[in-house]
Amino acid sequence: MATVTFDNATRIYPNSDRAAVDKLNIEIADGEFLVLVGPSGCGKSTSLRMLAGLEDVNGGAIRIGDRDVTHLPPKDRDIAMVFQNYALYPHMTVADNMGFALKIAGVNKADIRKRVEEAAKILDLTEYLGRKPKALSGGQRQRVAMGRAIVREPQVFLMDEPLSNLDAKLRVQTRTQIAGLQRRLGTTTVYVTHDQVEAMTMGDRVAVLKGGVLQQIDSPRNMYDRPANLFVAGFIGSPAMNLVEVPITDGGVMFGNSIVNVSREALAAAADKGDRTVTVGVRPEHFDLANGYAQGVVGNEPAGVAVTVNVVEELGADGYVYGTAEFGGEQKDLVVRVGGRQVPMKGDVLHVVPRAGETHVFSPSSGERLSD
Repeated sequence: MATVTFDNATRIYPNSDRAAVDKLNIEIADGEFLVLVGPSGCGKSTSLRMLAGLEDVNGGAIRIGDRDVTHLPPKDRDIAMVFQNYALYPHMTVADNMGFALKIAGVNKADIRKRVEEAAKILDLTEYLGRKPKALSGGQRQRVAMGRAIVREPQVFLMDEPLSNLDAKLRVQTRTQIAGLQRRLGTTTVYVTHDQVEAMTMGDRVAVLKGGVLQQIDSPRNMYDRPANLFVAGFIGSPAMNLVEVPITDGGVMFGNSIVNVSREALAAAADKGDRTVTVGVRPEHFDLANGYAQGVVGNEPAGVAVTVNVVEELGADGYVYGTAEFGGEQKDLVVRVGGRQVPMKGDVLHVVPRAGETHVFSPSSGERLSD
């Protein structure tokens, strides 16, 4: 086991004038589970492949422990990689697949058998050791791929979207198994996904990338509570944070027909940038209903902003209302979480107010966070 360091690591593909990964700086602790997350093309898989030795590093360095591995071939890096497509040999049994890398490395048969059986026990694969991959489910095949990595006892596990080919229920089950397994083994792990729910539920820390640039790296809780900029705020969370541009007024910002208090520091920072408006972020669960909900047009407008209900997702314990509201003469989409016993109908109007102390304030010009 070892630490992993990206030190200004840069990758520029041939015939490209833009870096796929631009001066990436990350320190991963020994035994840590770090998740790289972001939209397609953000550079997360390229970063992982640079660490694996499958992509050239055009600038900076990568270290595993005290070793500079920037230009070492993959076989000399003491890493094991789990791919999206399992990459199992169809003509080999589960046991042979798991032990194949050890066989190639010249490990004796008794040691191979022992390590394969130990890994199979950890992964609940003992009864499947004699089967071929075609006789296994998708989740079982992914566990075999995990077992193949475990038996090598590497310093670092690298996982490139390993759950993408599984159905939704199995994906939830398997991500719990992978996170539990990593904590049991204590092996430093770098995990790539485009699914931010996976990232939030699995990682000790999460690194968000956009356009090859690191946007924020933090614990899942801190990233949810204090996104560093508008991109992270809109990307982390399901459903996503509501982001609306509103005017600054005395004592706060105008949200519909209500004045919402925000920190003086945020307003002062906005003024320093010359912004007359700020972008306020509110998570769906942080709206309070000003009036329950009403059919059609409401006579005396309650506090907050009026949201016309378009779609309701009922989830049992609660529900999500997808609606539209007017800000500055423009219609904006909003998502509001409501209790499962008080779900409105399509066409109803809700009046909502951001909950005190639960707003996020960003600069509309730079996108950076202004609030504490």
